[in-house]
Amino acid sequence: MSLKKNYYFWMFVLFFLVVLATFLINIGIGSVEIPVKDVVKILTDGLIDGDTNSSIVWKIRLPRAIAVIFGGASIAVSGLIMQIFFRNPIVEPFVLGVSSGATLMVGLVILGGAVLGIPPIFLNSWTTVGAAFFGSLLVMAINLIVASRVKSNVSLLVVGLMIGYVCSALTNMLVTFAEEAQVKGFVVWQMGSFSGFTWNSVKTLVIISIPLLLLSTLMHKPLNAMVLGERYATSLGINIRLVKVFLIGVSSLLSASVTAFAGPVGFIGLAVPHMTRIFMRTSDNKIVFPATMLLGAGLTGICDCIARMLFSPTEIALGSVTSLIGAPLVAYLILRRNKDNG
Repeated sequence: MSLKKNYYFWMFVLFFLVVLATFLINIGIGSVEIPVKDVVKILTDGLIDGDTNSSIVWKIRLPRAIAVIFGGASIAVSGLIMQIFFRNPIVEPFVLGVSSGATLMVGLVILGGAVLGIPPIFLNSWTTVGAAFFGSLLVMAINLIVASRVKSNVSLLVVGLMIGYVCSALTNMLVTFAEEAQVKGFVVWQMGSFSGFTWNSVKTLVIISIPLLLLSTLMHKPLNAMVLGERYATSLGINIRLVKVFLIGVSSLLSASVTAFAGPVGFIGLAVPHMTRIFMRTSDNKIVFPATMLLGAGLTGICDCIARMLFSPTEIALGSVTSLIGAPLVAYLILRRNKDNG
C-alpha cells in the first residue's frame, strides 16, 4: 500500500470512529444519562417492554441519532455538489437561497395548510419533503438561469442572497397571518433541530438519502472532469446537460429532505467540503465524496450534542452551533494551510 493510500485509509478510519463515537454519545446523553456500555447492550438486545432505558433509546434517542448521521451526510454532500457545479468554493444551499426556498414552501404547507383547507391526511412527511424539494428546485432553477446569463460568480451569489431575502419576506408574511399554534410549531422548526424525528420521518430520510449518496459517489469521474471545465468534460464524451440535471436534482433533494424535517441547518454544506479537502489533502472526488459524508455526519453529531447539552435542559438552535463551530474551524484550517504552503 502506497503512502498516500495508507494516509487515506487511516483518515477514513478516524472519520468513521468519530461518527461512531458521536452516535453512541448522542444516544447516551440527556436528562437520563445512559453509559455507553449500556447503550451498546440495549441496541444489541432490542426493545424490551417495561425497561425505561430501553424505551428511551429505541423510541426517542435512536431515531434522532440515525437522522443526525444521514442528515449531516446529506447536507454536506449537497454543499459539495453545488461547489462542484458552480466551481465556486463559497456556495451552499443556504448561501444561494435554496434552503430559503425550501423553507418558504414548507411554511406554505405548515402555516397555510389549514387556511387553504388542505385535509390533515395530506399533511404528512412526504408532503413536507415534496414541498421542500419543489421550493429548493425552483430557487436552483432561477440560479441556473442567472448563471447562464452572467459570468461573475459574485453576481450569482448576490442574486442568490436576494432570492433568499425574498423567500424570507414571504415566509414572514405567512407567519403574520397564521394561527398562533401553527406559528409556534413553524418557529421551532425554523430554528433547526433533529429533535422532532420519529421512525417514520427517519424512514423517509433514509429512503431518499441512501440511493442519492451512493449515486453521487459513483459519479466521481464525470464530476472530476467537470471541475476542469465543461469543454474538457465534453471532449471525454460526457453528457454535460445530463450531468447538470443530475447535480441539480440530487443536491436539491438531499437538501430538501433534511430541511423538511430538521429545518434550515446552515454552514455544514459550506464548511465540511472545505474541511474534507484540507484533511484528505486531495480534490479527487472519488476520495472527497465518501470522506465528506463521514465528516458531515460526525461534525453534525458533535454540533447536535452541544446544542442539547450546553444549556441543558434547554436546547439551543442547531444552526447557531454549526456556525459558531464551523466558521472559526474552517478559517483556522485555511490560514494554516496557506501558512504551510507559503
